[in-house]
Amino acid sequence: MTRMTQNLLGGPAPTELPDNAAAREALESGVDPVEVAARHPEYPGAWAALADRAFAAGSVIESYAYARTGYHRGLDALRRAGWKGHGPVPWEHEANRGFLRALHALGRAAAAIGEDAEATRCKTFLRDSSETAAQALA
Repeated sequence: MTRMTQNLLGGPAPTELPDNAAAREALESGVDPVEVAARHPEYPGAWAALADRAFAAGSVIESYAYARTGYHRGLDALRRAGWKGHGPVPWEHEANRGFLRALHALGRAAAAIGEDAEATRCKTFLRDSSETAAQALA
């Protein structure tokens, strides 16, 4: 018997990105995110890691650039996965975390340079995509 899942809220179904095991495992094993991004430029998790590292080092503009790259690479992946510009992108699905982290990092860097409208947009987009991610990354 096939079980069908119905979205009772009437909105779009959650989007789950495919796993990039090679890139994810490289980061998890301690490979420098620069190397991971060079080998897997489509992987938003590598760009998010670079954004986090740059921000922690006080390099806010570099963090912004890395985060924006990860954000756009993540949007490309979401669209390929069927996302139509809105709807849940669950934090609970591990492969979504790179995009969500890049989105958070972009908002954080935007706030740090006084780009308030962008910071607010990113914060809202993150919360609308995954309340869990917004809480986990706060």
